[in-house]
Amino acid sequence: MEQIQQLLRDGSLKPGDRLPTERDLCQQLGVSRATVREALRILEATGFIEVRLGAHGGSFLTSPSLEVVGENLANLLTLSPITASAATEARQVFELGILPLILERATPEDIAVLRSLVAEARAAQAKGLYSTDMSAAFHVRLAACTHNPAIEALMHSFYGPLSSSLRQAKNLAPNMGTKGIEEHDEIVDAIENHDLSRAHEILSDHIERTAQRVAATEG
Repeated sequence: MEQIQQLLRDGSLKPGDRLPTERDLCQQLGVSRATVREALRILEATGFIEVRLGAHGGSFLTSPSLEVVGENLANLLTLSPITASAATEARQVFELGILPLILERATPEDIAVLRSLVAEARAAQAKGLYSTDMSAAFHVRLAACTHNPAIEALMHSFYGPLSSSLRQAKNLAPNMGTKGIEEHDEIVDAIENHDLSRAHEILSDHIERTAQRVAATEG
């Protein structure tokens, strides 16, 4: 699997290219057919290749979507010993750091999507259906306003630890959602008005409150 990925990294293979047959891969890579099949299975599961059936089928290299890349990174983070406090501290550095790009690059369409997420959260809160996953989704979409694929992938990867830290904070303050939704709305206002200092102030307070609650639950 690593050898196939190296061929992609060094340019020998490109997205859309068809991989050699299993037999040829066995010969080129010096491994058994069972090893090749297992490697292809893992590469397909992680979004690196697409297996097509039929006369013109085979294994084709793909360009993994940001969601797939983020999901793979998220799985690694989930398995690592990252505490909710560590995740929240990382959010303070990362999310506040990308705010200037968000204000510079956010489009009217981005603003509209963020508004819709706030509206959905309010409606869910009124029905008692609000979840911290909705808050996490807002922050992931906020990062997408940078229109930087690397930042988007990193934020997608952070979704699991982010949701976990928010749930932990909510256990201490069950009504935290109402305040958070209002702050989300104020952040969107600040972005639309290109008011960086206001956006930074709100987001900083927003994450700091979560940090304090998480710290309290971890003792």
